Amino acid sequence: MSTESYEDAIKRLGELLSKKSDLGNVAAAKIKKLTDELEELDSNKLDAVERLKSGFIHFKTNNYEKNPTLHNALAKSQSPKFLVFACADSRVSPSHILNFQLGEAFIVRNIANMVPPYDKAKHSNVGAALEYPITVLNVENILVIGHSCCGGIKGLMAIEDDTAPTKTEFIENWIQICAPAKNRIKQECKDLSFEDQCTNCEKEAVNVSLGNLLSYPFVRERVVKNKLSIRGAHYDFVKGTFDLWELDFKTTPAFALS
Repeated sequence: MSTESYEDAIKRLGELLSKKSDLGNVAAAKIKKLTDELEELDSNKLDAVERLKSGFIHFKTNNYEKNPTLHNALAKSQSPKFLVFACADSRVSPSHILNFQLGEAFIVRNIANMVPPYDKAKHSNVGAALEYPITVLNVENILVIGHSCCGGIKGLMAIEDDTAPTKTEFIENWIQICAPAKNRIKQECKDLSFEDQCTNCEKEAVNVSLGNLLSYPFVRERVVKNKLSIRGAHYDFVKGTFDLWELDFKTTPAFALS
């Protein structure tokens, strides 16, 4: 890597052009290209920072400062009624879809909105994300939301053999959590197109996660005592629909909101 300073580079360029003036047009073109690249780089950095700043200013002006009672209460404690598992997909923010207000929902987001079975060693992060809102905050509802065009589910459905070696460092191991959903859909919906199979699997994977929730002792105990309700949902951002169903393990929703 060159250690030549900016000043030295400019000086050397000036000396070269003074000796070979015919290179002026070539130099001008290269300088313009470099200038454009630097401006774009600077603009991208500036755009990201400005977006974060403007976003916070908008929130502070239109929410924080207009709701002092709410924010003073939230500064002391929180008592959300919902624990929501949703996909990390940028198109499916639960707060936007369901209009959750601050303090209303404890939200956990990951690839393909999956809940793994109880395992202290392997999935302690999810266990902690479940244990705190349930045993400390006493949430009354758990909602697992699947969604249309889910890349995680598409990747799961594309894996031909559950025992095949993984091609990614983390993703394939994670999405195998819902391999039972894939296997069921492959068997029951084998005559459907791959896209339709994926859509069905998006819902069936939610049911697998609902079942996995019951493998957590503190979840199962509260469900049995009717202190905790568990529901599944599917948000289709192509059609603009939201299906919601109870813990009945059916792939067909009990009722639809659209």
